[in-house]
Amino acid sequence: MEDRSFEKFVAVLIGIFGVIAVVIAVIAAIATIRGGTPAAASADESEAGGGAVAPHISMTEFAIDGDLTIPPGDVTIELHNDGGVVHNLAIEGIGQSEDLNGGESTNWAVGELTPGQYQLTCEIAGHKEAGMVATLVVSEEQGLTVGGGHDMGEDPDWAALDAAMVNSILAFPAETEGMGNQLLEPEILADGTKRFELTAAIVDWEVEPGKFVDAWTYNGMVPGPWIDLDLGDKIQVVIDNQLPMGTDIHWHGIHTPNDMDGVAPLTQPLIESGQTFTYEFTAEDPAVGMYHAHHHAQMQVPNGMFAVMTIGEVPIPRGRTIGGIDVPADLEIAREIPMVLNDAGTIGFSLNGKSFPATEPYVLQKDDWIMVHYYNEGLQIHPMHQHQFPQLIIAKDGIPLDEPYWADTVNIAPGERYTVILQAEDPGVWVWHCHILNHVEREEGMFGMVTALIVEE
Repeated sequence: MEDRSFEKFVAVLIGIFGVIAVVIAVIAAIATIRGGTPAAASADESEAGGGAVAPHISMTEFAIDGDLTIPPGDVTIELHNDGGVVHNLAIEGIGQSEDLNGGESTNWAVGELTPGQYQLTCEIAGHKEAGMVATLVVSEEQGLTVGGGHDMGEDPDWAALDAAMVNSILAFPAETEGMGNQLLEPEILADGTKRFELTAAIVDWEVEPGKFVDAWTYNGMVPGPWIDLDLGDKIQVVIDNQLPMGTDIHWHGIHTPNDMDGVAPLTQPLIESGQTFTYEFTAEDPAVGMYHAHHHAQMQVPNGMFAVMTIGEVPIPRGRTIGGIDVPADLEIAREIPMVLNDAGTIGFSLNGKSFPATEPYVLQKDDWIMVHYYNEGLQIHPMHQHQFPQLIIAKDGIPLDEPYWADTVNIAPGERYTVILQAEDPGVWVWHCHILNHVEREEGMFGMVTALIVEE
């Protein structure tokens, strides 16, 4: 009985494979009749149709490349995300593709495109500003495409590009309205509690000269006010919500009771438009923290609702030799700088809410030491490079490092904080910037996440 069962099983398998073989043969025969392989047949049909166009377009961080000069016709874009984060493609006046994760691709049926020029962009927040802009030329003639996906036409004006870059740099530092990170002074209550008041509201914010955006703010500034506390402080933070939607405040990296964590509706009710809420807790642990919205954070935070909170002091490894460099035993900090990084929303690529040339220059005297707290409130990593002066990394997320180390570039991921100290030993103007180049330069010149240390004799 067992042998007969096995024979029946084998017979069934042979039958199945026979059917599959027949199907494959039929497909091959059809392909042969049409002129070769199925892929070749498709290509021949497109050519025979006299109007089917299938350009290949690639999206990366942060560029749009590929077939940017195409003939007119019925267009289906072979769209590939060759980057590591989500992208999409929009054609001005035509429509937008689906979002693609890194490594994904799709065939986007655009439809009939007539001769002309069409702007291509990625509509993920901040990506257009980072350089994901290109021009699709629909023409029978070929044009010249410059690296990065920017169609410069048949005769690029290289001298104009040079001039734009030089002029943008010479405009630094440019004055704009508003300044973020202003220290917030508390009201001291009878029992010693420090009471801080915040108003959440949308205001006009000048990100770079002449460019005003609708910023979502605490107390009308980006970043919001800096709250600096001593260990053991009892605090109240009263938030008055004047936004058109609900909000809350999460104390990122700050030790709080659960009901003060700021995640509506889990730990508190949503603070609806026109309502107030009071957060109360004790500053129990040292911290280099942030406070920001958690409700619809993908909207509220990139648009400006972020700020810093520091508790106590970060220990400095005075008197130690690190990497062969002696840290003075009598080292004094001339200036403490919170530097908040952003890359999305209405604020876009910025340092402390401003885009170059409106970023703040830091003027120091020769041999001054400074302490910098990097905060990444954006959606991408940012390797912050300081020209000339190595940075001694002494704390990560407010936690002192047992083994500090030197680096000229510090890579900060979203949500992270790094604390560094450095000595301004050499006079001059020294550039300080994110080293992802599309975050700092574009055809119109330098922008975004760039500032400078100005060291005077």
